[in-house]
Amino acid sequence: MSEYRTLNPKSMKSMRIGYLLTFLILTAVAVGCFLYRNTDDDTIYGTYVAGGLAVLFLILAAVFPRIYFDHYRYFISEDRVDVRKGIFFLSHTVVPIERIHQVEVKEGPVNRFYGLADVQITTAGGTAQIEYLEREEAERIAEELNTIVDRIVRGQRK
Repeated sequence: MSEYRTLNPKSMKSMRIGYLLTFLILTAVAVGCFLYRNTDDDTIYGTYVAGGLAVLFLILAAVFPRIYFDHYRYFISEDRVDVRKGIFFLSHTVVPIERIHQVEVKEGPVNRFYGLADVQITTAGGTAQIEYLEREEAERIAEELNTIVDRIVRGQRK
């Protein structure tokens, strides 16, 4: 690959479902907390706060996937993997190929439903991910990275 690549638009659907699940869980927790404190004075305020949080989480679920999608870029070359992503704070991760120890393809239930997967890259210093790729693309990238790493390891052993 010679230029930055972007995600498939169906990755936004997976992101939205993930945010909506988070929305549902956080809303249930907020409502539960406020109902637990069930005093007459706090009930009305708790209802407003829980409702406000629910609306906020729903807005975030609608807006954040688009922003994340627009900022997400990845690049793979013979010497490095480069990933740029973020919503408020943009991150730029560069992983030198010679530092890679393991490459694996991971799928969560939502991603699997949409035919998406993540490529997880493990180094001695931590992990990096290329997220929301089509499953075939993720498998191809993992195979390509493993081939490059094998070539480097064999070259160093000679």
